[in-house]
Amino acid sequence: MNESPKKKLLSLEEESAKKNKTRGGHSSSSSLSSTDEDESTPALDCLDVSRFLVYRDDGQGTMLVGGAIDALIVHAAGASKTDMVYYEAFLTTYRTFISSKDLINKLLYRERRFRERGHKKASQNAFFLLLRVVDELTGRVERCILEQLMKEVYRLLCNGDLYVGKILRGKMLPKCDNYYKRDRSISSPMPPQTPTSFNPAVIFNFHAHHLAEQLTLIDAQNFAAIEIPEILAWGKEQSEGNSPNLTVFTENFNKVSYWSRSYILSFEKPQDREKAYLKFLKIMKHLRRFNNFNSFLAILSAMDCSAVRRLDWPKHYLDQLAEYTELIDSSSSFRAYRAALAEAQPPCIPYLGLILQDVTFVCLGNADELADGKVNFVKRWQLFNILDTVRRFKLVQYEFEANEEIRQFFGGFNNYLNEDDLFEKSLILKPRSG
Repeated sequence: MNESPKKKLLSLEEESAKKNKTRGGHSSSSSLSSTDEDESTPALDCLDVSRFLVYRDDGQGTMLVGGAIDALIVHAAGASKTDMVYYEAFLTTYRTFISSKDLINKLLYRERRFRERGHKKASQNAFFLLLRVVDELTGRVERCILEQLMKEVYRLLCNGDLYVGKILRGKMLPKCDNYYKRDRSISSPMPPQTPTSFNPAVIFNFHAHHLAEQLTLIDAQNFAAIEIPEILAWGKEQSEGNSPNLTVFTENFNKVSYWSRSYILSFEKPQDREKAYLKFLKIMKHLRRFNNFNSFLAILSAMDCSAVRRLDWPKHYLDQLAEYTELIDSSSSFRAYRAALAEAQPPCIPYLGLILQDVTFVCLGNADELADGKVNFVKRWQLFNILDTVRRFKLVQYEFEANEEIRQFFGGFNNYLNEDDLFEKSLILKPRSG
């Protein structure tokens, strides 16, 4: 397993602290002279912002636990190779304490301020952080941000800074193009369905691993569309409007689950139902092999629901299902699933329900600020450690080929019964005793 971000952080901060100690100074975001600064100099105008930051020695090293917003920005802008974990954590979580618009304003101010003072390195550092912030703007960016950044492109080009001006322009054009495109339609929450008649035998025309591949490709496409800010927004507000791609992903989980249980119950004869039940067990086996925990757990929830579970199934089928169920055992905070996810190598599609639960717990269970009003960055480290799993799995894609025949068979998973109708169907297949 790779070393965890937190462990990396501790070793890097410790190394940085030792270097600063040998220089006879405090932790600093820049090696440039700061003799012209005093206690009244705002953090955004400083080269050394260590007095605005809070560190703690936890026995393993020196850890950044908080700081003034402007100081955190300066610290990120001046991050060296030994500070890259903090740099990534800042970019992942800054939206929890400052808006993208305000961050861009502060970076533009710092870039111009230090260019005027002749501190080329500090000016460039602010600009390069600005480029990364712009690069990671997601969704439909606010018009005022687009206008401000295009003015900055114009200023750079007019001043003869053609290289950096063209870089910023290249990052801005896709954002502007996306702004003027019509909003991508987002599927609405699952409405009650009136299923058309199934052709139950169709599922037996396809191999289980081919069905699992197509389920995985659909999940992978939806997973790739999710942006990290959507997960942060959900942890704080649980708003579908602020997390459209995340909503699509979670709704597809629900659809797959209800479609699966409806399909199993569509068979009238017990022997046909058993054959279908076994088919789904085989599909789950391949999903687990593909590290597709999302569809794996969607089908598991279908086969373990009351409407399906109450029917008569061969014991060895139930034993196999019980083995799968152990993965999502809620005891010890889902230890088995967390261990499996930690061992999984990309490509992988995690079950986002637990990730959203963890993010929400951190957001609601920790203060945004320290006692002195500084940003509580320990909370941001916790969020970063959770979200880094999502980021890591988004980097590697599956190489399966799309199969349109199977996609048509799935039909968008829109053909399913609701909870009440499922149980009514189950009672028809197996009436209550007495």
